[in-house]
Amino acid sequence: MATTPETKAPGLVPDELKHSPRSKGQNYPRKKKPKELAVITECCTGCAGSPACVEYCPVEDCMFWVPDESNPPFGRIQVDPILCIGCKKCISKGPDGCFLDGCPWDAIEMVETTEVEAVIGKMPY
Repeated sequence: MATTPETKAPGLVPDELKHSPRSKGQNYPRKKKPKELAVITECCTGCAGSPACVEYCPVEDCMFWVPDESNPPFGRIQVDPILCIGCKKCISKGPDGCFLDGCPWDAIEMVETTEVEAVIGKMPY
């Protein structure tokens, strides 16, 4: 299968379960499996619907809002592990080498891909 910008990357989570805000950016399949993937912890508050991490993510639909059904209108952010490229931009970003936290709640951890695969199964790429 050719990887062109017109070919949308298939994710683990179906599009109909991904609510806005969603990350924007590249929408073609990643070229290799990353060593680490972003994982959202229980500390995620969803930043009241305006999450900083989603804005930093360079992959379309990789990070997305999931409503908290028992506590509306609250929710949290999730990461689609098949789309994550392991760039770490959601946890830190800064111009000219300065360090800024992408997530103000420190709710994103980088986890080895093998640990994620132990939970969701072997990823195809």
